[in-house]
Amino acid sequence: MIFTPTTPLIWWSEFLDTDVLSSIPGTSRFFCEAVDLELGQLILFCEPLSVSLKNMVGISDKAILIDGRGHLLGRLAAIVAKTILQGSRVVVVRCEQLNISGNFFRAKLKYLSFLRKRCNVNPARGPFHYRAPSKILWRTIRGMLPHKIERGKAALRRLKVCEGIPPPYNKRKRWVVPGALRVMCLKPGRKYCHLGRLSHEVGWKYQQVVRTLENKRKAREYITIRKNENEKVTYEAGKQVEKVVAPFTQVIQSFGYR
Repeated sequence: MIFTPTTPLIWWSEFLDTDVLSSIPGTSRFFCEAVDLELGQLILFCEPLSVSLKNMVGISDKAILIDGRGHLLGRLAAIVAKTILQGSRVVVVRCEQLNISGNFFRAKLKYLSFLRKRCNVNPARGPFHYRAPSKILWRTIRGMLPHKIERGKAALRRLKVCEGIPPPYNKRKRWVVPGALRVMCLKPGRKYCHLGRLSHEVGWKYQQVVRTLENKRKAREYITIRKNENEKVTYEAGKQVEKVVAPFTQVIQSFGYR
């Protein structure tokens, strides 16, 4: 298998063995000098050759679920675009909490300039100006794809974006992309803004609705976590008490009580 920088995959550093990585042809030039275990996660770009589709590394029927909170819009879009072009399905949730580098006023001026670009003869022909954060991310990714040919159209069909975390994604583990996180990419103190606020000020009408639904979801998750913690404590306490009361239990059972 030859590794070249194409398809993003997330590997956990505790499972990463640099000796094994060095033994794979073509990896030393790309990765071995760049391994940094302090990041906690690494993105390895690999393209398996001469392998059936179902056995290809990074190709799975199960979609990759990415939590968009705290990611930079353009960097995340670039990685997602490459991933779906290689055949993986991707779902991005919480698009309203994506970040854009630079202060808010600058981002708003750029978007208002974009709103003025239209067909003078018939504006219904486009370009179409999406206001929802999920559609802004979708359009950003589309601009990085050959979306007018079948390969790009098929890639776009493998992408799903949404605001908040709707079912069934609220029950699944969500991933992040370290190479697109704002805290990893921007120098501390640099200005940034939220995509949700930008969308709200240019015409998106569902900011408060999404915020309300997200608060309800977080409350339900908090209750579930506390319930699981209490059940675990009760189970552990029951196992400890069971050894102490075992002699008394035998006496009670000898009298016919079960």
